[in-house]
Amino acid sequence: MRMAKPVIAIVGRPNVGKSTIFNRIVGERISIVEDIPGVTRDRIYSSAEWLNHDFNIIDTGGIDIGDEPFLEQIRQQAEIAIDEADVIIFMTNGREGVTSADEEVAKILYKAKKPVVLAVNKIDNPEMQEQIYDFYALGFGEPFPISGSHGLGLGDLLDEAMSHVSKRDEESYDEDVIKFSLIGRPNVGKSSLVNALLGEERVIVSNVAGTTRDAVDTPYVKDGQEYVIIDTAGMRKRGKVYESTEKYSVLRALRAIERSDVVLVVLDGEEGIIEQDKRIAGYAHEAGRAIVIVVNKWDAVEKDDKTMKKFEEKIRDHFQFLDYAPIVFLSAKTKQRTHTLLPMINEACDSHSLRVPTNVLNDVITDAIAMNPTPTHNGQRLRVYYATQVAVKPPAFVVFVNDEELMHFSYSRFLENRIRDAFGFVGTPIKIIPRARS
Repeated sequence: MRMAKPVIAIVGRPNVGKSTIFNRIVGERISIVEDIPGVTRDRIYSSAEWLNHDFNIIDTGGIDIGDEPFLEQIRQQAEIAIDEADVIIFMTNGREGVTSADEEVAKILYKAKKPVVLAVNKIDNPEMQEQIYDFYALGFGEPFPISGSHGLGLGDLLDEAMSHVSKRDEESYDEDVIKFSLIGRPNVGKSSLVNALLGEERVIVSNVAGTTRDAVDTPYVKDGQEYVIIDTAGMRKRGKVYESTEKYSVLRALRAIERSDVVLVVLDGEEGIIEQDKRIAGYAHEAGRAIVIVVNKWDAVEKDDKTMKKFEEKIRDHFQFLDYAPIVFLSAKTKQRTHTLLPMINEACDSHSLRVPTNVLNDVITDAIAMNPTPTHNGQRLRVYYATQVAVKPPAFVVFVNDEELMHFSYSRFLENRIRDAFGFVGTPIKIIPRARS
């Protein structure tokens, strides 16, 4: 059962230090995320941890609203935070005192019906404490003095923010229910694909009002298997801001990914692949979810007998980090090949939670080493003693060796491929964790 992580958003006018505080709270988390070739990072959303509490944090300053006037940008960023967050950190600048723009932000946040914690940044030494008293006037109770550049006061600020979130167990679905979501940039046909899947075959017609704010979960049954489609809610939001900001749609996708077993990365067969597709797919891969790549609108593509193969090669080239994900070509509009999708989702879900017996796993690894002996480095040979599976969703294997440094990426990849071949892992990432035998 997956806990939904609470979401904290940092809001405030420009130049109050939102991104500095975001980076401080996230710590080194962003920079140690494995670098996936060809995926650029959005730095506005990350997981973080405080005293064993996991949460997600949003820096609204990174949400680009385009050419809107200054105050309109601030308003829209604040509204996104209100929509998404459980707790809002309202950032101000202690050196500049309360400004009219701060008052504008405060007005918007009054309507939020969400807990707001007021942070006064750039209070770099105790003598500056006097400067925080003016901020009581904003009406959010005690202001918390902090310094982004020196990292002061963040503990108290996070303690206060975390005191407003209760850990909530959102998922009440049985283990054998398959939860999947469709992610992709706007207009690739996610909604029509959901409708094509549901068709008239919907056994359960109720839309369950969402567990995550206004997301709607649609449960249905096909051939005896229960599914839940987790709507990325951005499909149904119709405000200008939601459509105009690519980063906002990514934010929405991230929330759905977190709750899914299987993620369908939907591409537009007509338009081909763009950078945003890679970015969104990169998040699903990083989250360790099972993935199926779906090429929609295939009916609209002029084809000969080589078109599909060429498109597949293009996908493999662009999404090298998803070499394990099966590809399904279909058309939601004409329903052509939509029947192939659910069996693929089932298979990816099975692989994602597959457990391999230790003795069989070690037989496979022994055979692999016989076929391709372990490498040497500086005259030292890598020795592999044994391996064991330590997790599912995604499957993770600890390989005990004489020295972790000797396990080169390419050999780790070789072992991963042998394990895939032997046990038929489809659509799921696999983690190989080398560990020195103590």
